[in-house]
Amino acid sequence: MKILALETATLSGSVAIVDSETGLISEVTLSIKVAHSERLMPSIQWMLQASGLSFNDIDVYAVSIGPGSFTGLRIGISTVKGLAYATGRPVVAVHTLDAFARALPLCAHFVCPVLDARKNEVYAALYKWNGPVCEKRMDECALGPADLVRELSGNVHNEKVVFLGEGAMVYKDFISEAMHSQALFAPQTVMTPSAAGVAEIAMEKLKNGDTQDPVTLTPLYIRKSEAEIRWKG
Repeated sequence: MKILALETATLSGSVAIVDSETGLISEVTLSIKVAHSERLMPSIQWMLQASGLSFNDIDVYAVSIGPGSFTGLRIGISTVKGLAYATGRPVVAVHTLDAFARALPLCAHFVCPVLDARKNEVYAALYKWNGPVCEKRMDECALGPADLVRELSGNVHNEKVVFLGEGAMVYKDFISEAMHSQALFAPQTVMTPSAAGVAEIAMEKLKNGDTQDPVTLTPLYIRKSEAEIRWKG
């Protein structure tokens, strides 16, 4: 079974094709200031061609649904909806931070992916590997860096936490000062969400028949958009 996965929750978008039996076939990541709307389909088409595949070879589509950039998520989800309608293939929805945590497999410490939510806030969640299972210990939330540190302190006690993500880099000095030696930071090469991680979770969901109707597929927003705030205010 071949899965084509999309990750557009941050500026660094990626697409990947993963085979459930043989593993990663290909992945394209672009961290450039070009809109996802301009680069997403060309990246998918190039990746398919380079892999010797076509849309007919794809069995399932998977997409990161958030939290993250409102515009980026909408573009990724709209693209998957169009592909699913055109090909009749099923869709799997994956939470962005769940997939992001897979960047540090079997990590002995707590893992905290952090995305920059702007307005002095971050999107974050907390995970801990229990053998081969990545357990979520704190649900996705949008909060300020000081509140994040307080929430983590109540969950990790004296254990170390590995931070990853653009939000972790934006507030690295603050986190380091507040948590001292408890705070560790992942290498730069795994500081962005990966479409391959989205595909990995999608494979697990497919075993339980967990697919999403494209009609009802929506982004995971855990706070209101700027447009909603201004409209109501």
